[in-house]
Amino acid sequence: MILYEYPFNERIRTWLRLERLFDRFTRLQQRSEPIDNHFALVTLFEILDVVSRPDLKPEIMRDLDRQKQRLSSYQGNPAIAEAPLLQTLNDVQNCFLQLEQLDGKIGHSLTENDWLTAIRSRISIPGGTCEFDLPAYHAWQHKPAEVRQEDLQQWMAHLLPLGNSIKLLLLLLRGTGQPSKMTAQAGNFQQNLPQNRTFQLLRLQMDAESALIPEISANRLIVTIRMMQQEAQGHLVPYQENAEFQLTLCT
Repeated sequence: MILYEYPFNERIRTWLRLERLFDRFTRLQQRSEPIDNHFALVTLFEILDVVSRPDLKPEIMRDLDRQKQRLSSYQGNPAIAEAPLLQTLNDVQNCFLQLEQLDGKIGHSLTENDWLTAIRSRISIPGGTCEFDLPAYHAWQHKPAEVRQEDLQQWMAHLLPLGNSIKLLLLLLRGTGQPSKMTAQAGNFQQNLPQNRTFQLLRLQMDAESALIPEISANRLIVTIRMMQQEAQGHLVPYQENAEFQLTLCT
């Protein structure tokens, strides 16, 4: 199965982008080849670009606080298991406290690191990190893998409270939806959304063997999905037959 996710607003769009970047960094940081660690640094700088918004930290803290209030309202409900609920509440509180303890703008200690700043200023230039441009970076790439991995881990530690918070918030968001089997008639699907509910995330799963690519468009009123096929040259053309998929709308 292939999973596609589509955000209904810019806030969730930012969360999904950051989740993808944090996951990519973790995978690259654990590898021993210098080229993998190079792209881990590229990813670190991409995260810094996304989190440069000054309102991001207070926005996430407000969302954590809302989740804490929502989960607290379930306490004492006999239909909800107490132990998992308390664990989730504890996770939310820990994420909130970790963010609260961060001084100043997220990642400011990394942006003030002259060595990282020099790399960041040249890494977007094609071939801009050669040894004649950045000899100190070239030397770092020849250090033992354990040293490079530890350095990357220490730099990421400044951003982890944010990454952990977003991971938890998305986990809670994804848990609010119930999957339903749907059919795109002649490759097209459209569904009106109830006006008394505010959806934040659409999740679509379909069989990878179908080789179909869904083009998704959604707003607070309607969801539209068009199934496409990819031709040999990469051009996408509409699929004209029925296609089954699984749809989840999360609030």
